[in-house]
Amino acid sequence: MKALTDVLRERAQATPEKIAYYYGDREITYREFDERVDRVATALHAAGVGPGDRVAILDKNSIEYVEQMFGAARIGAVQVPVNYRLAPPEVAYIVNNARAKVFIVGPEFTGVLDTVAGDLEHTTHLVVIDGEGTAAPRLDYADWIGSHEPTPPQHEAATSDVFVQLYSSGTTGRPKGVMLTHDNFLAILPRTREAWDMDEHTRLMIAMPMYHIAGNALSVAVVFDGITGVVSREPDPLGIARDIERRRVTHLFLVPVLLLFWQSMPEVAECDLSSLQVLLYGASPISQEVLRGALKLLPHTAFHQVYGLTETTGAITALPPEDHDPDGPNVHRLASAGLPNEGTEIKIADPATLEEVPTGQVGEILVRSPQNMLGYWGLPEATQAALLDGGWFRTGDAGYLDADGYLYIHDRVKDMIISGGENIYPAEVENVLMSHPEVADCAVIGVPSDRWGETPKAVVVKTGEVTEQQLIDYCRERLAHFKCPTSVDFTDAIPRNPTGKVLKRELREPYWEGQDRAVH
Repeated sequence: MKALTDVLRERAQATPEKIAYYYGDREITYREFDERVDRVATALHAAGVGPGDRVAILDKNSIEYVEQMFGAARIGAVQVPVNYRLAPPEVAYIVNNARAKVFIVGPEFTGVLDTVAGDLEHTTHLVVIDGEGTAAPRLDYADWIGSHEPTPPQHEAATSDVFVQLYSSGTTGRPKGVMLTHDNFLAILPRTREAWDMDEHTRLMIAMPMYHIAGNALSVAVVFDGITGVVSREPDPLGIARDIERRRVTHLFLVPVLLLFWQSMPEVAECDLSSLQVLLYGASPISQEVLRGALKLLPHTAFHQVYGLTETTGAITALPPEDHDPDGPNVHRLASAGLPNEGTEIKIADPATLEEVPTGQVGEILVRSPQNMLGYWGLPEATQAALLDGGWFRTGDAGYLDADGYLYIHDRVKDMIISGGENIYPAEVENVLMSHPEVADCAVIGVPSDRWGETPKAVVVKTGEVTEQQLIDYCRERLAHFKCPTSVDFTDAIPRNPTGKVLKRELREPYWEGQDRAVH
Protein backbone atom coordinates (compact mmCIF):
# COMPACT_ATOMS: atom_id res chain seq x y z
CA MET A 1 0.00 0.00 0.00
CA LYS A 2 1.06 3.58 -0.57
CA ALA A 3 2.14 5.98 2.18
CA LEU A 4 -0.63 8.24 3.43
CA THR A 5 0.89 11.34 1.84
CA ASP A 6 0.80 9.60 -1.53
CA VAL A 7 -2.83 8.63 -0.90
CA LEU A 8 -3.61 12.33 -0.38
CA ARG A 9 -1.90 13.21 -3.66
CA GLU A 10 -4.03 10.63 -5.47
CA ARG A 11 -7.22 12.00 -3.91
CA ALA A 12 -6.31 15.51 -5.03
CA GLN A 13 -5.78 14.27 -8.57
CA ALA A 14 -8.86 12.03 -8.73
CA THR A 15 -11.39 14.35 -7.05
CA PRO A 16 -9.79 17.81 -6.98
CA GLU A 17 -12.99 19.79 -6.38
CA LYS A 18 -14.51 17.48 -3.78
CA ILE A 19 -14.75 19.02 -0.30
CA ALA A 20 -12.10 17.44 1.91
CA TYR A 21 -13.03 19.21 5.15
CA TYR A 22 -15.66 21.59 6.48
CA TYR A 23 -14.59 23.64 9.47
CA GLY A 24 -17.04 26.21 10.79
CA ASP A 25 -17.83 28.40 7.80
CA ARG A 26 -14.74 27.26 5.93
CA GLU A 27 -14.49 24.53 3.35
CA ILE A 28 -11.46 23.22 1.52
CA THR A 29 -11.27 20.98 -1.54
CA TYR A 30 -8.84 18.11 -1.95
CA ARG A 31 -6.87 20.15 -4.50
CA GLU A 32 -6.62 23.12 -2.12
CA PHE A 33 -5.80 20.92 0.85
CA ASP A 34 -3.02 19.11 -1.02
CA GLU A 35 -1.51 22.44 -2.09
CA ARG A 36 -1.58 23.76 1.47
CA VAL A 37 0.08 20.55 2.68
CA ASP A 38 2.85 21.23 0.15
CA ARG A 39 3.26 24.79 1.46
CA VAL A 40 3.48 23.51 5.04
CA ALA A 41 6.07 20.94 3.97
CA THR A 42 8.12 23.63 2.20
CA ALA A 43 7.92 25.96 5.22
CA LEU A 44 9.01 23.18 7.57
CA HIS A 45 11.91 22.29 5.29
CA ALA A 46 13.00 25.94 5.24
CA ALA A 47 12.89 25.88 9.05
CA GLY A 48 15.46 23.10 9.08
CA VAL A 49 13.02 20.22 9.57
CA GLY A 50 13.99 17.00 7.85
CA PRO A 51 13.20 13.29 7.86
CA GLY A 52 12.75 11.94 11.39
CA ASP A 53 12.43 15.38 12.99
CA ARG A 54 9.46 16.13 15.21
CA VAL A 55 7.03 19.06 14.88
CA ALA A 56 4.81 19.78 17.90
CA ILE A 57 1.34 21.31 17.79
CA LEU A 58 -0.85 22.59 20.63
CA ASP A 59 -4.30 23.47 19.36
CA LYS A 60 -7.93 22.48 19.30
CA ASN A 61 -9.22 20.78 16.17
CA SER A 62 -8.69 22.70 12.94
CA ILE A 63 -7.87 22.27 9.27
CA GLU A 64 -4.40 23.58 10.10
CA TYR A 65 -3.96 20.67 12.51
CA VAL A 66 -4.53 18.10 9.76
CA GLU A 67 -2.55 19.90 7.07
CA GLN A 68 0.39 20.19 9.46
CA MET A 69 0.25 16.42 10.09
CA PHE A 70 0.35 15.62 6.37
CA GLY A 71 2.82 18.44 5.66
CA ALA A 72 5.32 17.08 8.16
CA ALA A 73 4.89 13.55 6.80
CA ARG A 74 5.43 14.77 3.23
CA ILE A 75 9.07 15.52 4.06
CA GLY A 76 9.48 12.53 6.38
CA ALA A 77 8.99 14.48 9.61
CA VAL A 78 6.55 13.54 12.37
CA GLN A 79 3.72 15.49 13.98
CA VAL A 80 3.61 15.51 17.78
CA PRO A 81 0.12 16.51 19.00
CA VAL A 82 0.07 17.97 22.52
CA ASN A 83 -2.99 17.62 24.75
CA TYR A 84 -4.32 21.17 25.15
CA ARG A 85 -5.65 20.34 28.61
CA LEU A 86 -2.16 19.87 30.04
CA ALA A 87 -0.50 22.31 32.39
CA PRO A 88 2.43 24.36 30.98
CA PRO A 89 5.17 22.23 32.60
CA GLU A 90 3.61 19.12 31.05
CA VAL A 91 3.50 20.82 27.64
CA ALA A 92 7.16 21.83 27.89
CA TYR A 93 8.15 18.30 28.85
CA ILE A 94 6.54 16.79 25.74
CA VAL A 95 7.95 19.39 23.32
CA ASN A 96 11.41 18.91 24.80
CA ASN A 97 11.17 15.13 24.96
CA ALA A 98 10.23 15.03 21.27
CA ARG A 99 13.10 17.43 20.47
CA ALA A 100 10.64 19.38 18.34
CA LYS A 101 12.28 21.97 16.09
CA VAL A 102 8.99 23.75 15.36
CA PHE A 103 6.18 24.39 17.85
CA ILE A 104 2.80 25.48 16.48
CA VAL A 105 0.11 26.79 18.85
CA GLY A 106 -3.51 27.78 18.41
CA PRO A 107 -4.77 31.27 19.28
CA GLU A 108 -6.11 30.25 22.71
CA PHE A 109 -2.72 28.96 23.81
CA THR A 110 -0.41 31.94 23.39
CA GLY A 111 -0.44 32.27 27.18
CA VAL A 112 0.92 28.75 27.50
CA LEU A 113 3.53 29.61 24.89
CA ASP A 114 4.53 32.69 26.89
CA THR A 115 5.03 30.48 29.94
CA VAL A 116 7.07 27.71 28.29
CA ALA A 117 8.97 29.49 25.48
CA GLY A 118 12.05 30.05 27.62
CA ASP A 119 12.15 26.39 28.64
CA LEU A 120 12.12 24.87 25.13
CA GLU A 121 15.50 23.29 24.52
CA HIS A 122 15.39 22.28 20.85
CA THR A 123 12.73 24.53 19.32
CA THR A 124 13.91 27.12 16.81
CA HIS A 125 10.59 28.28 15.34
CA LEU A 126 7.44 29.33 17.24
CA VAL A 127 4.32 29.65 15.08
CA VAL A 128 0.89 30.97 16.11
CA ILE A 129 -2.27 30.04 14.20
CA ASP A 130 -4.50 33.10 13.62
CA GLY A 131 -1.59 35.08 15.03
CA GLU A 132 -1.99 38.21 12.91
CA GLY A 133 0.20 40.91 14.40
CA THR A 134 2.42 38.38 16.15
CA ALA A 135 5.78 39.96 16.88
CA ALA A 136 9.10 38.41 15.90
CA PRO A 137 10.59 35.97 16.61
CA ARG A 138 7.17 34.35 16.58
CA LEU A 139 5.53 33.75 13.23
CA ASP A 140 1.92 34.01 12.10
CA TYR A 141 0.92 30.64 10.62
CA ALA A 142 -0.88 32.05 7.57
CA ASP A 143 2.01 34.39 6.70
CA TRP A 144 4.51 31.62 7.35
CA ILE A 145 3.06 29.07 4.95
CA GLY A 146 1.86 31.76 2.53
CA SER A 147 5.43 32.95 2.03
CA HIS A 148 6.48 29.55 0.70
CA GLU A 149 5.70 27.97 -2.64
CA PRO A 150 4.04 24.52 -2.74
CA THR A 151 7.33 22.93 -3.83
CA PRO A 152 8.65 20.75 -1.03
CA PRO A 153 11.74 18.61 -1.57
CA GLN A 154 11.06 15.17 -2.94
CA HIS A 155 10.82 12.54 -0.22
CA GLU A 156 10.07 8.88 -0.84
CA ALA A 157 8.11 7.81 2.22
CA ALA A 158 8.21 4.20 3.33
CA THR A 159 5.04 2.84 4.88
CA SER A 160 7.16 1.67 7.81
CA ASP A 161 8.06 5.29 8.63
CA VAL A 162 6.58 6.93 11.73
CA PHE A 163 3.58 9.05 10.70
CA VAL A 164 2.54 10.57 14.04
CA GLN A 165 3.78 10.49 17.64
CA LEU A 166 1.03 10.67 20.25
CA TYR A 167 1.86 10.96 23.93
CA SER A 168 0.26 8.55 26.36
CA SER A 169 1.06 8.94 30.05
CA GLY A 170 2.92 6.09 31.69
CA THR A 171 2.75 4.55 35.13
CA THR A 172 5.99 6.31 36.02
CA GLY A 173 4.16 9.62 35.77
CA ARG A 174 6.02 10.75 32.62
CA PRO A 175 4.24 10.73 29.24
CA LYS A 176 5.58 8.33 26.62
CA GLY A 177 5.73 9.09 22.90
CA VAL A 178 3.80 6.39 21.03
CA MET A 179 5.23 6.03 17.53
CA LEU A 180 2.58 5.07 14.98
CA THR A 181 3.59 4.30 11.40
CA HIS A 182 1.84 4.63 8.06
CA ASP A 183 1.48 0.83 8.16
CA ASN A 184 -0.32 1.04 11.51
CA PHE A 185 -2.97 3.33 10.04
CA LEU A 186 -3.11 1.36 6.79
CA ALA A 187 -3.92 -1.75 8.82
CA ILE A 188 -7.04 -0.30 10.44
CA LEU A 189 -8.49 2.12 7.87
CA PRO A 190 -9.60 -0.38 5.18
CA ARG A 191 -11.41 -2.44 7.83
CA THR A 192 -13.23 0.54 9.31
CA ARG A 193 -14.42 1.67 5.89
CA GLU A 194 -16.15 -1.66 5.38
CA ALA A 195 -17.38 -2.16 8.96
CA TRP A 196 -18.83 1.35 9.18
CA ASP A 197 -20.46 1.26 5.73
CA MET A 198 -18.65 4.31 4.38
CA ASP A 199 -18.90 5.35 0.72
CA GLU A 200 -18.21 8.39 -1.45
CA HIS A 201 -21.19 10.21 0.10
CA THR A 202 -20.03 9.76 3.70
CA ARG A 203 -19.56 12.85 5.85
CA LEU A 204 -17.47 11.95 8.86
CA MET A 205 -17.37 14.32 11.82
CA ILE A 206 -14.14 14.69 13.80
CA ALA A 207 -15.41 15.81 17.19
CA MET A 208 -12.86 14.12 19.44
CA PRO A 209 -9.63 16.08 20.01
CA MET A 210 -6.97 15.44 17.41
CA TYR A 211 -4.38 14.89 20.14
CA HIS A 212 -6.42 11.77 21.01
CA ILE A 213 -6.07 8.64 18.88
CA ALA A 214 -9.79 8.73 17.99
CA GLY A 215 -9.73 12.27 16.60
CA ASN A 216 -6.34 11.72 15.01
CA ALA A 217 -7.23 8.47 13.24
CA LEU A 218 -10.60 9.76 12.02
CA SER A 219 -9.00 12.86 10.50
CA VAL A 220 -6.66 10.53 8.58
CA ALA A 221 -9.58 8.27 7.61
CA VAL A 222 -11.14 11.17 5.72
CA VAL A 223 -8.18 11.32 3.33
CA PHE A 224 -7.72 7.54 3.11
CA ASP A 225 -11.35 7.03 2.11
CA GLY A 226 -11.62 10.13 -0.05
CA ILE A 227 -14.70 11.28 1.86
CA THR A 228 -15.66 14.63 3.42
CA GLY A 229 -14.71 15.45 6.99
CA VAL A 230 -16.56 17.85 9.26
CA VAL A 231 -14.13 19.26 11.82
CA SER A 232 -15.57 20.29 15.17
CA ARG A 233 -13.26 22.68 17.02
CA GLU A 234 -13.96 20.98 20.34
CA PRO A 235 -16.35 18.36 21.76
CA ASP A 236 -19.18 20.79 22.53
CA PRO A 237 -22.43 18.74 22.68
CA LEU A 238 -24.75 21.39 21.25
CA GLY A 239 -22.23 22.56 18.67
CA ILE A 240 -21.79 18.98 17.47
CA ALA A 241 -25.56 18.50 17.14
CA ARG A 242 -25.97 21.75 15.20
CA ASP A 243 -23.13 20.85 12.85
CA ILE A 244 -24.69 17.43 12.20
CA GLU A 245 -27.82 19.22 11.04
CA ARG A 246 -25.96 21.90 9.09
CA ARG A 247 -23.53 19.60 7.27
CA ARG A 248 -25.72 16.47 7.12
CA VAL A 249 -23.13 14.38 8.95
CA THR A 250 -23.51 10.63 8.40
CA HIS A 251 -20.81 9.19 10.71
CA LEU A 252 -19.71 10.30 14.17
CA PHE A 253 -17.56 9.11 17.08
CA LEU A 254 -18.42 10.23 20.62
CA VAL A 255 -17.54 9.23 24.16
CA PRO A 256 -20.63 8.10 26.14
CA VAL A 257 -20.60 11.15 28.40
CA LEU A 258 -21.49 13.32 25.37
CA LEU A 259 -24.48 11.09 24.65
CA LEU A 260 -25.54 11.66 28.24
CA PHE A 261 -25.21 15.43 27.77
CA TRP A 262 -27.28 15.24 24.57
CA GLN A 263 -30.15 13.66 26.44
CA SER A 264 -30.18 16.41 29.06
CA MET A 265 -30.18 19.32 26.57
CA PRO A 266 -33.57 20.31 25.09
CA GLU A 267 -31.78 22.24 22.34
CA VAL A 268 -30.30 18.98 21.00
CA ALA A 269 -33.77 17.45 20.65
CA GLU A 270 -34.65 20.40 18.42
CA CYS A 271 -31.80 19.61 16.00
CA ASP A 272 -32.36 17.44 12.92
CA LEU A 273 -30.05 14.47 13.44
CA SER A 274 -31.73 12.24 10.86
CA SER A 275 -28.68 12.20 8.56
CA LEU A 276 -26.66 10.27 11.16
CA GLN A 277 -26.28 6.69 9.89
CA VAL A 278 -23.51 5.39 12.18
CA LEU A 279 -22.60 6.35 15.73
CA LEU A 280 -19.31 5.07 17.11
CA TYR A 281 -18.57 5.34 20.80
CA GLY A 282 -15.72 4.24 22.99
CA ALA A 283 -13.30 5.05 25.82
CA SER A 284 -15.83 3.61 28.26
CA PRO A 285 -18.80 1.21 28.04
CA ILE A 286 -22.25 2.70 27.83
CA SER A 287 -24.82 2.22 30.57
CA GLN A 288 -28.15 0.70 29.58
CA GLU A 289 -29.93 3.85 30.70
CA VAL A 290 -27.80 6.09 28.48
CA LEU A 291 -28.06 3.62 25.60
CA ARG A 292 -31.84 3.49 25.80
CA GLY A 293 -31.98 7.28 25.72
CA ALA A 294 -29.55 7.45 22.81
CA LEU A 295 -31.51 4.85 20.81
CA LYS A 296 -34.66 6.87 21.37
CA LEU A 297 -32.91 10.06 20.29
CA LEU A 298 -31.35 8.35 17.23
CA PRO A 299 -33.83 5.60 16.23
CA HIS A 300 -32.40 5.12 12.72
CA THR A 301 -28.70 5.15 13.63
CA ALA A 302 -26.47 2.06 13.85
CA PHE A 303 -24.46 1.97 17.11
CA HIS A 304 -20.94 0.52 17.29
CA GLN A 305 -18.90 0.36 20.49
CA VAL A 306 -15.11 0.21 20.02
CA TYR A 307 -12.23 -0.55 22.37
CA GLY A 308 -8.61 0.27 21.75
CA LEU A 309 -5.52 2.14 22.89
CA THR A 310 -3.17 4.74 21.53
CA GLU A 311 -0.57 1.97 21.20
CA THR A 312 -2.91 -0.04 18.94
CA THR A 313 -3.77 2.89 16.64
CA GLY A 314 -7.25 2.94 18.11
CA ALA A 315 -9.96 0.32 17.89
CA ILE A 316 -9.03 -3.36 18.10
CA THR A 317 -12.52 -4.65 18.96
CA ALA A 318 -16.05 -3.64 18.07
CA LEU A 319 -19.50 -4.38 19.44
CA PRO A 320 -21.74 -4.37 16.34
CA PRO A 321 -25.21 -2.80 16.02
CA GLU A 322 -27.01 -6.14 16.40
CA ASP A 323 -25.65 -6.39 19.95
CA HIS A 324 -27.12 -3.03 20.95
CA ASP A 325 -30.61 -4.19 21.86
CA PRO A 326 -31.18 -3.56 25.59
CA ASP A 327 -34.32 -5.72 25.41
CA GLY A 328 -32.82 -8.54 23.34
CA PRO A 329 -31.61 -12.02 24.32
CA ASN A 330 -27.94 -10.94 24.31
CA VAL A 331 -28.31 -7.92 26.56
CA HIS A 332 -25.32 -9.17 28.60
CA ARG A 333 -23.07 -8.30 25.66
CA LEU A 334 -23.62 -4.61 26.32
CA ALA A 335 -21.12 -5.05 29.14
CA SER A 336 -18.52 -6.32 26.66
CA ALA A 337 -16.11 -4.53 24.35
CA GLY A 338 -17.16 -6.70 21.41
CA LEU A 339 -15.23 -8.94 19.04
CA PRO A 340 -11.67 -8.49 17.75
CA ASN A 341 -11.16 -6.77 14.42
CA GLU A 342 -10.36 -8.93 11.43
CA GLY A 343 -6.61 -9.52 11.47
CA THR A 344 -6.36 -8.82 15.20
CA GLU A 345 -5.74 -11.55 17.76
CA ILE A 346 -6.50 -11.24 21.46
CA LYS A 347 -5.47 -13.60 24.20
CA ILE A 348 -5.76 -13.43 27.97
CA ALA A 349 -2.62 -14.19 29.94
CA ASP A 350 -1.50 -14.48 33.52
CA PRO A 351 0.22 -11.10 34.19
CA ALA A 352 3.06 -12.77 36.07
CA THR A 353 3.85 -15.70 33.77
CA LEU A 354 2.27 -14.46 30.51
CA GLU A 355 0.84 -17.95 30.04
CA GLU A 356 -2.59 -18.03 28.39
CA VAL A 357 -5.47 -18.61 30.81
CA PRO A 358 -8.71 -20.56 30.14
CA THR A 359 -11.82 -19.02 28.57
CA GLY A 360 -13.76 -16.98 31.10
CA GLN A 361 -10.80 -16.44 33.42
CA VAL A 362 -9.56 -12.91 34.05
CA GLY A 363 -6.01 -12.01 33.05
CA GLU A 364 -4.05 -9.36 31.17
CA ILE A 365 -5.27 -8.57 27.65
CA LEU A 366 -2.59 -9.16 25.01
CA VAL A 367 -3.01 -8.05 21.40
CA ARG A 368 -1.28 -9.17 18.23
CA SER A 369 -2.14 -6.88 15.35
CA PRO A 370 -0.52 -4.93 12.50
CA GLN A 371 -1.98 -1.92 14.32
CA ASN A 372 0.46 -2.33 17.21
CA MET A 373 2.79 0.65 17.60
CA LEU A 374 6.40 0.71 16.47
CA GLY A 375 7.43 1.51 20.05
CA TYR A 376 7.90 4.28 22.60
CA TRP A 377 10.09 7.20 21.50
CA GLY A 378 13.52 7.01 23.12
CA LEU A 379 12.46 4.30 25.56
CA PRO A 380 13.85 0.94 24.40
CA GLU A 381 13.31 -0.76 27.77
CA ALA A 382 9.67 0.35 28.00
CA THR A 383 9.16 -0.75 24.40
CA GLN A 384 10.65 -4.15 25.10
CA ALA A 385 8.45 -4.56 28.17
CA ALA A 386 5.29 -3.72 26.19
CA LEU A 387 6.01 -5.49 22.88
CA LEU A 388 6.70 -9.15 23.51
CA ASP A 389 8.27 -11.80 21.32
CA GLY A 390 5.79 -13.07 18.78
CA GLY A 391 4.28 -9.63 18.16
CA TRP A 392 2.09 -9.44 21.27
CA PHE A 393 1.41 -6.09 22.96
CA ARG A 394 0.67 -5.92 26.69
CA THR A 395 -2.32 -3.58 27.09
CA GLY A 396 -2.12 -3.33 30.88
CA ASP A 397 -5.88 -3.90 30.95
CA ALA A 398 -7.36 -6.98 32.59
CA GLY A 399 -10.34 -8.85 31.19
CA TYR A 400 -11.62 -12.14 29.87
CA LEU A 401 -12.98 -13.72 26.70
CA ASP A 402 -16.27 -15.57 26.75
CA ALA A 403 -17.04 -18.74 24.79
CA ASP A 404 -18.25 -16.67 21.83
CA GLY A 405 -15.03 -14.65 21.66
CA TYR A 406 -16.42 -11.43 23.14
CA LEU A 407 -13.97 -9.41 25.22
CA TYR A 408 -14.99 -8.15 28.65
CA ILE A 409 -12.88 -5.50 30.38
CA HIS A 410 -12.65 -6.31 34.06
CA ASP A 411 -10.02 -4.10 35.66
CA ARG A 412 -6.74 -2.37 34.95
CA VAL A 413 -3.46 -4.05 35.63
CA LYS A 414 -1.78 -0.65 35.75
CA ASP A 415 -4.48 1.03 37.91
CA MET A 416 -5.13 3.57 35.18
CA ILE A 417 -8.22 5.76 35.58
CA ILE A 418 -10.29 6.68 32.51
CA SER A 419 -12.39 9.77 33.14
CA GLY A 420 -14.53 11.06 30.28
CA GLY A 421 -12.26 9.30 27.80
CA GLU A 422 -9.05 10.77 29.25
CA ASN A 423 -6.35 8.47 30.64
CA ILE A 424 -5.16 9.37 34.13
CA TYR A 425 -2.27 7.59 35.79
CA PRO A 426 -2.44 7.69 39.59
CA ALA A 427 1.35 7.77 39.97
CA GLU A 428 1.47 11.17 38.32
CA VAL A 429 -1.15 12.62 40.68
CA GLU A 430 0.40 10.90 43.70
CA ASN A 431 3.79 12.45 42.92
CA VAL A 432 2.24 15.92 43.04
CA LEU A 433 0.33 15.25 46.26
CA MET A 434 3.44 13.87 47.96
CA SER A 435 5.24 17.13 47.24
CA HIS A 436 2.78 18.95 49.53
CA PRO A 437 4.44 19.61 52.92
CA GLU A 438 1.41 18.40 54.90
CA VAL A 439 0.92 15.10 53.05
CA ALA A 440 2.64 12.12 54.66
CA ASP A 441 1.24 9.41 52.37
CA CYS A 442 -1.40 9.07 49.68
CA ALA A 443 -2.99 6.88 47.04
CA VAL A 444 -5.16 7.87 44.09
CA ILE A 445 -7.95 5.61 42.86
CA GLY A 446 -10.84 5.82 40.40
CA VAL A 447 -14.34 5.97 41.86
CA PRO A 448 -17.66 5.73 39.99
CA SER A 449 -19.15 8.79 38.31
CA ASP A 450 -22.47 8.80 36.46
CA ARG A 451 -21.22 11.59 34.23
CA TRP A 452 -17.56 10.71 33.57
CA GLY A 453 -17.51 6.94 34.15
CA GLU A 454 -15.02 7.42 36.95
CA THR A 455 -13.07 10.27 38.52
CA PRO A 456 -9.89 10.41 40.63
CA LYS A 457 -10.18 10.27 44.41
CA ALA A 458 -7.20 10.90 46.66
CA VAL A 459 -6.86 9.00 49.93
CA VAL A 460 -4.45 11.00 52.07
CA VAL A 461 -2.58 10.73 55.36
CA LYS A 462 -1.97 14.31 56.47
CA THR A 463 0.37 15.81 59.04
CA GLY A 464 -1.28 19.22 59.40
CA GLU A 465 -4.59 20.97 58.96
CA VAL A 466 -4.69 20.92 55.16
CA THR A 467 -8.23 20.68 53.72
CA GLU A 468 -9.73 18.74 50.85
CA GLN A 469 -10.13 21.88 48.71
CA GLN A 470 -6.58 23.03 49.42
CA LEU A 471 -5.20 19.74 48.12
CA ILE A 472 -7.40 19.84 45.03
CA ASP A 473 -6.28 23.43 44.34
CA TYR A 474 -2.65 22.42 44.90
CA CYS A 475 -2.98 19.74 42.22
CA ARG A 476 -4.73 22.11 39.82
CA GLU A 477 -1.77 24.46 39.92
CA ARG A 478 0.51 21.66 38.78
CA LEU A 479 -1.56 19.31 36.64
CA ALA A 480 -4.24 19.41 33.97
CA HIS A 481 -7.58 19.78 35.76
CA PHE A 482 -8.96 16.49 34.43
CA LYS A 483 -6.16 14.65 36.25
CA CYS A 484 -6.84 16.29 39.60
CA PRO A 485 -8.79 14.63 42.41
CA THR A 486 -12.45 15.53 42.52
CA SER A 487 -12.58 14.42 46.15
CA VAL A 488 -10.19 13.67 49.01
CA ASP A 489 -10.63 11.24 51.88
CA PHE A 490 -8.36 11.48 54.91
CA THR A 491 -7.19 8.34 56.69
CA ASP A 492 -4.72 7.27 59.36
CA ALA A 493 -2.85 4.83 57.10
CA ILE A 494 -2.73 3.67 53.47
CA PRO A 495 -3.16 -0.14 53.23
CA ARG A 496 -0.04 -1.83 51.84
CA ASN A 497 1.18 -5.39 51.42
CA PRO A 498 4.37 -6.66 53.13
CA THR A 499 6.53 -5.34 50.26
CA GLY A 500 5.06 -1.86 50.60
CA LYS A 501 2.80 -1.92 47.54
CA VAL A 502 -0.46 0.00 48.00
CA LEU A 503 -3.49 -2.30 48.06
CA LYS A 504 -5.53 -0.24 45.61
CA ARG A 505 -8.10 -2.94 45.04
CA GLU A 506 -8.85 -2.83 48.76
CA LEU A 507 -9.18 0.95 48.61
CA ARG A 508 -11.50 0.80 45.59
CA GLU A 509 -13.83 -1.96 46.77
CA PRO A 510 -16.18 0.13 48.99
CA TYR A 511 -16.82 2.60 46.18
CA TRP A 512 -17.43 0.00 43.47
CA GLU A 513 -19.71 -2.26 45.55
CA GLY A 514 -22.89 -2.95 43.61
CA GLN A 515 -21.42 -1.78 40.29
CA ASP A 516 -21.70 -4.03 37.23
CA ARG A 517 -17.96 -3.98 36.64
CA ALA A 518 -14.76 -2.97 38.36
CA VAL A 519 -14.19 -0.18 35.83
CA HIS A 520 -16.53 1.88 33.67
